[in-house]
Amino acid sequence: MAGVLPFWLQLWSDIKGNAIFAKNEIFVSLAFYGSTVLAAMAIVLYRKRQNQFVTNRLNMILNLCLLGFFVYRSLNLSGETEVLEKGIGMLIPVFSIVFLVLANRAIKKDEDLVKSVDRLR
Repeated sequence: MAGVLPFWLQLWSDIKGNAIFAKNEIFVSLAFYGSTVLAAMAIVLYRKRQNQFVTNRLNMILNLCLLGFFVYRSLNLSGETEVLEKGIGMLIPVFSIVFLVLANRAIKKDEDLVKSVDRLR
């Protein structure tokens, strides 16, 4: 989700009304690419649940930084005299964080199940 949607959905509009996408901002596109790489790593690490859990945590931290940048940017945009439009693309880190929390909850549940089965042996 974080690898494709920010390049199609508008993040915000500048004063002239030009749509700003993730490809227009280097930091934003690098952060979204990093989030995508971390998500792919978490999928590949399905046999090592602890590493998968840590990778998801790192991805959450990256998305929180990206969300903080968007909040900072939107507060700076809204203080200007002309009306500016904030795009739906600014909500992508929020959705990513929610899904990462749900994934970590399921990973923890699987880890607890495996530990309980190991005790019975």
